[in-house]
Amino acid sequence: MRIAFFIALMALTLTACASAPSRITNACAIFEQRDGLFNNWSRQAKAVEREYGVSVPILMATIYVESGFRPYAKPPRKYVLGIIPWGRVSSAYGYAQALDGTWSTYKKDTGRWGASRSDFGDAIHFVGWYHNQSHVKNGIPLSDSYNLYLAYYSGQAGYERGQFSSGTRQAAQKSAGMAARYEAQLRRCGY
Repeated sequence: MRIAFFIALMALTLTACASAPSRITNACAIFEQRDGLFNNWSRQAKAVEREYGVSVPILMATIYVESGFRPYAKPPRKYVLGIIPWGRVSSAYGYAQALDGTWSTYKKDTGRWGASRSDFGDAIHFVGWYHNQSHVKNGIPLSDSYNLYLAYYSGQAGYERGQFSSGTRQAAQKSAGMAARYEAQLRRCGY
């Protein structure tokens, strides 16, 4: 009986983690929903903040804009003749929408060989690592959510060139706005 209960609890926990949190515009609600016995998103986010110096609200806002907290998010497909699915527009995948090559560099640089883009802890660690790299390579302050997102989306070399589409600038504004919102929420709920 206890084993069956434990298996049912594990299945419920794993199922819950395979979908996006239900209230992704509220950082406190995200953590309330995802902090449990087998998974603790707030602890993982705070650990990344300590390691890389990027605030939890900026880390969370990047994931919000990139994937809406969907663990298996992928970019849209390309279509041949407008109807035949033919690959994806990029290799971006998971919470952080990390590209294959960048993800490989991250694993090599951090030694996190078993990291998975569909695991929140690994993805938020990647975001912190990448933002810190943008700070080192591009001189972006770790508190500048707008420019950190521009470098995240465009790549550090793309950021250096400084040519951003209006859509990229809008996404960076969305990320910065969400970071400010998350910061206020997290202050109120004490996470």
